[in-house]
Amino acid sequence: MIANLTRRNVLQGAGVAALGAVVAVVATGCTTVTPAGQGAAEGTDLLALAKKQGYLRVGIANEPPYTQVNSDGTVTGCEPDVLKAVCKRLGIDDVQGIITPYESMIPGLQANRWDAVAAGLFMKQSRCAEVLYSEPVIVSTESFGVPIGNPKKILTVADVLADSSLRIAVLPGGFEEGILNTAKVPAAQQVTVKDGRSGIEALAADRADAFFLPTLSLRALSETDKGFEVTDQVPDAPRTGSGAAFRTTDTAFLKAYNVELAALKLTPEFAEILDNWGFDAAAVEGVTADELCQTAG
Repeated sequence: MIANLTRRNVLQGAGVAALGAVVAVVATGCTTVTPAGQGAAEGTDLLALAKKQGYLRVGIANEPPYTQVNSDGTVTGCEPDVLKAVCKRLGIDDVQGIITPYESMIPGLQANRWDAVAAGLFMKQSRCAEVLYSEPVIVSTESFGVPIGNPKKILTVADVLADSSLRIAVLPGGFEEGILNTAKVPAAQQVTVKDGRSGIEALAADRADAFFLPTLSLRALSETDKGFEVTDQVPDAPRTGSGAAFRTTDTAFLKAYNVELAALKLTPEFAEILDNWGFDAAAVEGVTADELCQTAG
């Protein structure tokens, strides 16, 4: 069991120094606490190792619908569910999910603390320079969470730039923070919050005028909190998407993974997984990792 777990609450006290204290949970049901640092070493044949040991260690978040940690500690969500389905095709029976902050996912991967990331870690130029991405699993949009009635009429990133008094809540290391930074929104207008719930609380306490997050993440939060509304997708936010991320040395594993992912996409199972979490499998058709890796940031 993982006590008092909320969306991205592990961002509190985040950083690479916290990697040694992350909690591992086994996606197939049994919860364990496992020391970090046991991922595949550089130069290891990851596919052979994962088949031999019977599991793959994966960095995840806890942000439905992308990833979700259940009350019993099991891991689910759109990205882990797809990864588990592909891994079964590769002969890997278990996926061990390790909860970690977004800004620690790539450093932890590079430090061999896990073997992959499957967490809605959206593709952009800076990330694609550091890791190998599979072909996309999700194509996503961005929205603002705003007070009821959207009193400040915040609908676009341009609106934020045009009014220096606006305060926008973002998650540190998140794709939305990168969008604002790329658009040169001043740091003084950005309110850092530790997780989804904290972002909504910042709105309610008038510490932020909007909360910038993926559309589906905001809609998931709105299911339990009716004190805010979700705007339409932000038209001047770049199209984004995600897939599993691997170390740059794991080219053979990535090749095998992409072959089985492509085969999975041709089956009803892929669409069923995405539909279960509110995503549209058709939105992924024809979209490539090379295209999404051109996104600035």
